Amino acid sequence: MRSHFAPVSSRAVSSYSPIGPVVGVVGAGQLARMTQQPAIALGVELRVLAAAPDESAARVIVDTRIGDYRDLADLRAFAQGCDAITFDHEHVPTEHIRALAADGVAVRPGADALVHAQDKAVMRERLTSFGAPCPAWARVSGVEDVTRFAAEHGWPVVLKAIRGGYDGRGVWVCHSAADAEVAFESGVPLLAEAFVPFERELAVLVTRSPHGQGVSYPVVETVQRDGICVEVLAPAPGLDPEDAAQAQRIALEIAQKLGVTGLLAVEMFQTAGGMVVNELAMRPHNSGHWTIEGANTSQFEQHLRAVLDLPLGSPAMTAPVVVMANLLGGDDPDLFKRYEHVMAHDPGVKLHFYGKEVRPGRKIGHVTALGDDLETVRARARHAAVYLTTGEYS
Repeated sequence: MRSHFAPVSSRAVSSYSPIGPVVGVVGAGQLARMTQQPAIALGVELRVLAAAPDESAARVIVDTRIGDYRDLADLRAFAQGCDAITFDHEHVPTEHIRALAADGVAVRPGADALVHAQDKAVMRERLTSFGAPCPAWARVSGVEDVTRFAAEHGWPVVLKAIRGGYDGRGVWVCHSAADAEVAFESGVPLLAEAFVPFERELAVLVTRSPHGQGVSYPVVETVQRDGICVEVLAPAPGLDPEDAAQAQRIALEIAQKLGVTGLLAVEMFQTAGGMVVNELAMRPHNSGHWTIEGANTSQFEQHLRAVLDLPLGSPAMTAPVVVMANLLGGDDPDLFKRYEHVMAHDPGVKLHFYGKEVRPGRKIGHVTALGDDLETVRARARHAAVYLTTGEYS
């Protein structure tokens, strides 16, 4: 059914004139929501395209439009009056992004860059073409292809949905042809990757502006559970400075080669032989939420600066150690009743709640702690996260 395009706010958008640049964000999740605060400070008018008025960002951003990101007419109407368009997610059809650019809209990142975060096969082809470190991989159309791949590279084989997978969804670690058969039952196009025996998972967040300025945040360690990030440790503890510099060089080269504008998150595996690129995201990223309090310029402000082609801010850390812990929904939806304990127990912990309905396993917020000692800071963040979501002490 065709959506009716109107602001959620009772105040008509046409009743006032913007006093600063207008940045339109397609998508109204927590990333768009957390972009609002730096937008206010920068004097940027933020507009979001939401599927429904109760989405995370729609609850806090006045200029919210209801529409369908898969509908080009909705996207064109949304883009009218925007100085630039960017994204809360990677799911906008590539052909629609090209159409907006052809209309003269400043879409950042553009389709030629964003397709590498939308399509894992395109990403692998491009990264391997210029020598970025990647696992062995191949397009596969059936179990026979996977068996041949395993004969060359060994089991287990990692099968990934070429489009649409995230947070562990769309990924199958297959130890046999029977496991691969289960993956193909999903009915989505897949690619195969050699299993990487990694030591830990790292992430590098870099930013690139239209005129080519680039900066990198410190390399962080991401701690995963069931395919979902539960903690981010900044900087990655014990990482050799040369390895950190190598990871940052890889990420900056990828941003430059792909023509990225805005944030680029490069998820990597640290292995005995060096870094291996796992995934890309071209938007603010869960691995960078620590920057809100933990860096001189948050990833959200940095993304806005890049989208508007402003000079980029300092990515330097504000404390020696920063730990971010995700809040994953549990059985009790009432987090607010536990705020008092967390705030009184540790006034230095920062809470971020995304205004989303609590469901088991869903990311509903995060907490951040800063300090000098990793184990102490990590314990503080864990205590707050566990108590908020379960009511129990860690």
